[in-house]
Amino acid sequence: MSYFPIMLNLDYKKVVVVGGGHVATQKVEALLVTKANIIVVSPMLTATLQHYSQLRKIQWRNKTFEPVDLDDAILIFAATNEETVNDQIEQATQHWQLFMRVDNNGRMDFMNPAVVRRGDFVLTVSTSGASPAFTRQVKQQLSEQFDDSYEAYTSFLKNGRQAILEKFEGEQKRRAVAALLEPQVLQWIQQQDFEQCENYIQQLLEGE
Repeated sequence: MSYFPIMLNLDYKKVVVVGGGHVATQKVEALLVTKANIIVVSPMLTATLQHYSQLRKIQWRNKTFEPVDLDDAILIFAATNEETVNDQIEQATQHWQLFMRVDNNGRMDFMNPAVVRRGDFVLTVSTSGASPAFTRQVKQQLSEQFDDSYEAYTSFLKNGRQAILEKFEGEQKRRAVAALLEPQVLQWIQQQDFEQCENYIQQLLEGE
């Protein structure tokens, strides 16, 4: 199966995770960076999920699964350790709802890639299920290559581009945006020399 890579905006959309164990916890933690309305359906939770529930980061439905739990959900995870329950969840899912069951025994509308996140800079890795170990290995390599400084670097690029778009047009805009990628900028950020970065932006905005 060939999967189509995509980044979803889940802000304020309903996402349902059925299950309260270790795998369900992993799915929830991956969702917490969004503003999704995360609902966990399970008669038990890990200590971590209980903590998220207390902080109101998730809504916990302390019950066994019922089809009504999926109403209006855009994304659904069947994350229980019981195949029959996962079957029930799959059967209750509508065709327009994106569905994943963690036991890989049925419908799989999507897969979760490994993610390296540095603010707005997001790298994802997937082998489409062929080798999770290799996926983890590549993720580790990317984590080391693209360290925390890339969050500030991406923020610099974002703010600089916005300032340029507001001031310039045409070829001047194109040249100024391209100049943001001057390698020296990343070095300044890694050295935490943010004054140099600000001076460089001002030079670009002055047309130098």
